Amino acid sequence: MNLPNKLTLLRIIMIPFFVVCMLLNPDSFSMRIAADIIFIAASFTDMLDGKIARKYNLITDFGKFMDPLADKLLVCSALICLLSVGQLSAWVVIVIISREFIISGFRLIASDNGIVIAASYWGKAKTVSQMLMIIYLIFTGTIKDNSGAYIFGQVMIYVSVVLTVVSLIDYLWKNRGVLKEQK
Repeated sequence: MNLPNKLTLLRIIMIPFFVVCMLLNPDSFSMRIAADIIFIAASFTDMLDGKIARKYNLITDFGKFMDPLADKLLVCSALICLLSVGQLSAWVVIVIISREFIISGFRLIASDNGIVIAASYWGKAKTVSQMLMIIYLIFTGTIKDNSGAYIFGQVMIYVSVVLTVVSLIDYLWKNRGVLKEQK
């Protein structure tokens, strides 16, 4: 197993530790910091495994399948934890997770037809906004009033939702021919 695949597995292994830190005592600042550190480290492995795989031509079928799955597991776990502790509304989590399911299904159809769909600018912006939102919300999780920190968190949530929807529309529009080209 090569280094990028090991980093992907490490990211998956980190998820339960992140969830425990988030949910064991959600009002504990130290547990929130621990959860944030784990989430940031796991997010860093995502960036690192892709760079290493491309730079050293270590792209494998395992990595093609598991890397996006690990990303979705990490983000979805964080969103569900934030929902559980009352920092995100259910509709936000549903929109973001639904987008991931739709794109995953679309990629499967494309793959079955021998089509590889590259990530777009909007998809990358969506990912960055979601990661930053999650990191910020975990860190400021004990702030529940209308302070500037809370309001900024709400703005980050709406920016992430808008970028999620825009990236979905962009992805489907640019690749609409994939559905016509089914085997």
